[in-house]
Amino acid sequence: MRVEEFLENSARLDGGKTALVAGDKRFSYAEFDTAASRLASSLAGGGIVRGDRVLVFMNNCWEAAISLFAILKAGATAVPVNPSTKADKLAYVIGNCEAAGILTQGKLLPVVTEARTIEPRHLFVASTTFRGAGPGEGVADFETCLGGSGTNVDHRGIDVDLALLIYTSGSTGRPKGVMMTHRNVEAAATSITAYLDNTADDIILNVLPLAFDYGLYQLLMAVKLGATIVLEASFAFPQAIFDRIREEGVTGFPLVPTMAAMILQMRDLEPDFLPSLRYITNTAAALPPAHIARLRELFPRATVYSMYGLTECKRCTYLPPAELDRRPGSVGIAIPNTEAFVVDDDGQRVPPGVSGELVIRGPHVMQGYWRNDEATNKMLRPGPNPWEKVLYTGDLFRTDEEGFLYFVGRKDDIIKTRGEKVAPKEVETVLHAHPGIAEAVVIGLPDPVLGQAIAALVVLSDSALTERDIIKHCAAHLEDFMVPRLIEFRDALPKTDTGKVSRRLAAETLEAAE
Repeated sequence: MRVEEFLENSARLDGGKTALVAGDKRFSYAEFDTAASRLASSLAGGGIVRGDRVLVFMNNCWEAAISLFAILKAGATAVPVNPSTKADKLAYVIGNCEAAGILTQGKLLPVVTEARTIEPRHLFVASTTFRGAGPGEGVADFETCLGGSGTNVDHRGIDVDLALLIYTSGSTGRPKGVMMTHRNVEAAATSITAYLDNTADDIILNVLPLAFDYGLYQLLMAVKLGATIVLEASFAFPQAIFDRIREEGVTGFPLVPTMAAMILQMRDLEPDFLPSLRYITNTAAALPPAHIARLRELFPRATVYSMYGLTECKRCTYLPPAELDRRPGSVGIAIPNTEAFVVDDDGQRVPPGVSGELVIRGPHVMQGYWRNDEATNKMLRPGPNPWEKVLYTGDLFRTDEEGFLYFVGRKDDIIKTRGEKVAPKEVETVLHAHPGIAEAVVIGLPDPVLGQAIAALVVLSDSALTERDIIKHCAAHLEDFMVPRLIEFRDALPKTDTGKVSRRLAAETLEAAE
């Protein structure tokens, strides 16, 4: 099945149902599908053809949701780009994927103008954000495009065509474009909605950027099921989000660890203050067990799903909620229709308790990186069958005797100190267990004696806490070589565009301060 069929099928089954809520705009499935078809027709009229790459450079707005499906209805490949992206990076993405078009907002047009080192065939702008100014020459007015006939585009695409090109955050070097076919997307969406027990009755609130695959899939999965998606631009004002959850009767709330930390720092929240929530999910980075326990206290009716994934296959594992008390530090088992196993440096499976690289096998594994064979060959390697490739994640894991997986750390993140190997995640788990610490990230700094010294950047929820207190806490729970030698206090931790704490940026801030 192609992804645009998610929308077409849901519109056919229950066209009057609310599909999308964004700000003060509400779209039924019939309205959503019609708007996407009209925009697709305008894209095709502007020269967009099957296989073209078209950027969606917008925040979480109704225009972005319609644009994504319109691109697919036109037979093209959607390339979602975070609206906080600067001109130089945007220029790289435009050039790298040879974009045939860009759909953006008026307020972002200056960034697009600066970034257009090559000319896409068409530029579509949501004029509602122009604040009275009209689109410039060579720019199509988004609203006008939605007023067309909406004739379906006969692109003759199939499900092995490229649906999405999602650029990684680029923590090392240039960002890489992850290639996902319609078949990849359907496999991932089907698996995730199965273990979350999603139905058409769900109302999912999404504050995560649609350019972030975790946020994007909230839209795709909701539309596939005929559920309702509520889009919000950010989590900057949590109380406003909580009000929205109450107003809409939201049942599903995807978050990342930084959002969990914000919630847990709020002192005036009473348990069960959002009774409509059926489930909460987390990915991007593992939630510390202490945070999971406190979230469960605040949301006693909500099932908490701790998950692990990466852009190259969307989702890898989830912890069945019944196992939360028994294995709070685990990211669980492989998602349905997926195989996850741990191997050594020679690619041989390792026994329980032994750390190695996690390998993922399944229909949701990416096709590779766009025009980057070297990076592709590092991540995709021959599988058990001669026709398949499996994904080497670059992450270190171990399993217990029953096969449940535990994240150890990124292979590149391992700190070597005093001749010992230390996984930053293990130290961070201990730090997060202290009630006075809201967030923490651990890195290794060059040291002439130790090789690397363990350093921690910490955001406090208790301002009375001292460096001595934290080191004493760590010494009580960690082996001596794992105790941080340096504690730095911060008002906030450095994060990527998707809100994930960045170990690389944290290291750069410490090194710059020396």
